[in-house]
Amino acid sequence: MLYRGAKSPVVRDMGGFKIRLNMPGWLLPRPRDHGYGPLAMVVESMLAPGRLIAMHEHRNDEILSWVPHGVMRHDDRAGGRLVTDGAHLMVMNAGRSFWHSEETLPNDPPLRMLQILVRPHTADLPAHIQHGPIAAAPDNRWRHLVGEEGGAAPFFVRNAIDIFDIRLEAGVSATFPQGPGRHLYFYVFSGAIEVADVGFAEADQGLFPSDGPLALRASGSSVVVAFLIEPDAPCARQGTVGDHRKIPAPFFARPLLQLLRWRNRLVGRSRTN
Repeated sequence: MLYRGAKSPVVRDMGGFKIRLNMPGWLLPRPRDHGYGPLAMVVESMLAPGRLIAMHEHRNDEILSWVPHGVMRHDDRAGGRLVTDGAHLMVMNAGRSFWHSEETLPNDPPLRMLQILVRPHTADLPAHIQHGPIAAAPDNRWRHLVGEEGGAAPFFVRNAIDIFDIRLEAGVSATFPQGPGRHLYFYVFSGAIEVADVGFAEADQGLFPSDGPLALRASGSSVVVAFLIEPDAPCARQGTVGDHRKIPAPFFARPLLQLLRWRNRLVGRSRTN
């Protein structure tokens, strides 16, 4: 069965730095986890020009920084300064400890990106960073970005998950990636798609707990990110962000989302009056 999640109302606005938290496990009717197997969460991050996120520590999170447009400027105590944009990808395998900062310069465009948090198979692994160019995104075909360590993907995380993206022209159909025993989660970064006669708009997400085929069709020019997840893979759930102790317990998920959507509607109405 396909589960649809509307644009997440779980938002933190810190003045020029805004994040939208997407919890894949919360799409299930009876959530038992905010994540889904090795995928802890997908964070949509928005950074205004001239904004600095000061040096801070990550532990036990595998963090993919995917920047389809704009520029994310990174600094860390190991590799120094790096720039991630539409032609480059970065994965921080935080392990036991990794410190870094992020910023945009005043003349940079506004940044909107995804920071994808994966649970490693084991806690306190050695810290590692990967950064480099990626092949140009082909039109209407999936691009394999990240996979398991030792696999065919150009970048790796230390658990059983593969990550793809696609840029679809309006009216074009495709089939989601598949793998034996792998379940599918996807995120519509821009545009709109139809999946099994269900519409998904920008920032909507879907969960398909099956390794069967699933097709999508772009209602307009769209960018979609897909995740193939081994749901029962061993996971260390100790990430400083992906499994933060303040994340609500799963049984609070449904009422919390309803409350936040209700509050956001009230705030939206008050701003238009």
